[in-house]
Amino acid sequence: MENGSVNHEMETASTITIKGILSLLMQNLDENNCKRLIPLGMGDPTLYSCFHTTHVAGQAVVEALQSDKFNGYSPTVGLPQTRRAIAEYLSCDLPYKLSCDDVFITSGCTQAIDVALAMLARPGANVLIPRPGFPIYELCATFRRLEIRYYDLLPENGWEVDLDSVEALADQNTVGFVIINPGNPCGNVYSYQHLKKIAETAEKLKIPVIADEVYGHLVFGDNPFVPMGVFGSMVPVLTLGSLSKRWIVPGWRLGWFVINDPSYMFKNPKIIERIKKYFDILGGPATFIQAAVPRIIEQTDNVFFKKTINTLKQTSDICWDMIKEIPCLTCPQKPQGSMAAMIKLNISSLEDISDDIDFCFRLAKEESVIILPGTAVGLKNWLRITFAAEPQSLKEALGRLKSFCKRHTKLMLLQQQ
Repeated sequence: MENGSVNHEMETASTITIKGILSLLMQNLDENNCKRLIPLGMGDPTLYSCFHTTHVAGQAVVEALQSDKFNGYSPTVGLPQTRRAIAEYLSCDLPYKLSCDDVFITSGCTQAIDVALAMLARPGANVLIPRPGFPIYELCATFRRLEIRYYDLLPENGWEVDLDSVEALADQNTVGFVIINPGNPCGNVYSYQHLKKIAETAEKLKIPVIADEVYGHLVFGDNPFVPMGVFGSMVPVLTLGSLSKRWIVPGWRLGWFVINDPSYMFKNPKIIERIKKYFDILGGPATFIQAAVPRIIEQTDNVFFKKTINTLKQTSDICWDMIKEIPCLTCPQKPQGSMAAMIKLNISSLEDISDDIDFCFRLAKEESVIILPGTAVGLKNWLRITFAAEPQSLKEALGRLKSFCKRHTKLMLLQQQ
């Protein structure tokens, strides 16, 4: 304790991980607190019983395992039938057809991030990463000795990309431009018009777009989901995705790295051979999980997807409505997609809390509620709240959050309320 605030050692931005910070928060829980733990920090919907995968997914995995045909090694780039199924699945939303050769199977989207940055890295290179964003990009870039250049997302404009800052940051050594849509951590969904402007900017700068679409199709606001690959004829797009979020199976670690480049501006035999060699040293998903993918994609009923969307819409509304009732917190935009929202923390209105990290550690200790400090995703004195939770649990957690804020609000401000 220093002057009433908790002093916690935090890592530098390039080594922060969400799991690392959440682990520290869990260690800070008060064992004598009788309140049940409510975790709203991790984007893992399987923590709550209202989110579960479709029955056909489990059946497909069991069938593949019991067939005794998929106990051996798969090709390092993935099973041909898995690559073909994902190519067909993604092509449904594109003005051109992907081939199975455009698709490489990864161990979750995290490995796809590593592949993208590893393939673009070279001495003296830099990569453009959104702030706020997903800290695995910084971690992977640091390991690849890529210089990280942060461009801002604009909360007042629905977390759109500040394209002027992108142009100012880019130079002849810029090798990639990362966008995350639907947005993590902001819960935004970009319009077709904004994505087209992103593509035009990348075309002008002659850099490929790395499109993180792990939350693809999980949208419930005004904008439909538009894959960045729609603009693949204008600029090369490296699409990263997985089954994790849409099918609610993050533990299955089934992801993909896809080259959207029908004009062959990025693809060439040398690049493809380099990617294949890199995959020779990677460990992909279990072979039987890969073998289940064609059936999972083909036979999942749209009713399953609609149920997930409806639940997320309900919980995002709860989050939006209840946050508005807490004076020291502001949500600049109602969530439109994904599973999380960014909340601005008015630290000056709080009596004895120094910053967002202190806030989250104190909240965990006093209320047994875990949320992520914005510092973890690039914005100091903001918070990331995951609303992929059971509605009643979410209401209880946000009620505790309100009580916590009221308890720590400066006395003068309380008297004015």
